[in-house]
Amino acid sequence: MGEVAVQRRRTGGRSARVREAVLKATLRLVAEEGADAISIGDIARQSRVHETSIYRRWPTKEHLILDALLDYSKEKLPIPDTGTLRDDLVAFAIAVTNYLASPLGRTLARSMAMADDDATLASARAQFWQSRFDLARVIVDRAASRGELSDDTDPAMALELLIAPLHFRALLTRQPVDEQLAGQVVDLLLKGIASR
Repeated sequence: MGEVAVQRRRTGGRSARVREAVLKATLRLVAEEGADAISIGDIARQSRVHETSIYRRWPTKEHLILDALLDYSKEKLPIPDTGTLRDDLVAFAIAVTNYLASPLGRTLARSMAMADDDATLASARAQFWQSRFDLARVIVDRAASRGELSDDTDPAMALELLIAPLHFRALLTRQPVDEQLAGQVVDLLLKGIASR
C-alpha cells in the first residue's frame, strides 16, 4: 500500500518573495529616478523578475508604484504610544510630516491624489486608509480608556482632521511643518473634539 503524500501549504513562498523583490525594486527606482522616469522593464531588471510575472500581479506601472508606496508607508508610519493623547497625536503628526517630506512620501501623496479611480486603485487606496483608521482607533481607544476622550469619538474623523492640514501644506502650499505647528494643529483638533 503506497503512502499518501501530504501537501503542506508554504507560508509566503515564491509569490511572497516575488512580490517583495518587485516592491523593493520599485521603491528603489522611484527614489533614484522618480516615478515618471521608470518602466516595468526597469523594475523587472532591478528585481530579477520577468515582466510578464509583474504584469500578472499589477496591470500598470501606476498600480505597482502605488502598491509599493502604500506598503512602504504602512511600515514607516507606526502609531505612537507616549502615554497621553496630545503627545500621541503630535508624534503621529510629526511622523506624517517627515514622511511627506521624504521623496517616497511625496510620491505616494501625489500618486494617491492624481491616480485615476479604477477599481484596483480605488480598492488599494480604500484599504490603505482603512488600515490607517484602524490604527488611529488604537490612539482614540487608549485616550478614551484614560478618560481623555469620550467613548463616541470618531477615530476616522479625528485622523482626517489631523492629517488634512499636513497634506495641504505638503502638496498644495509646500509650506514647512515643524513641531510647533504640529502641536497647534493637535490643540485645535482636541478643542474641537472636546467641544462636542
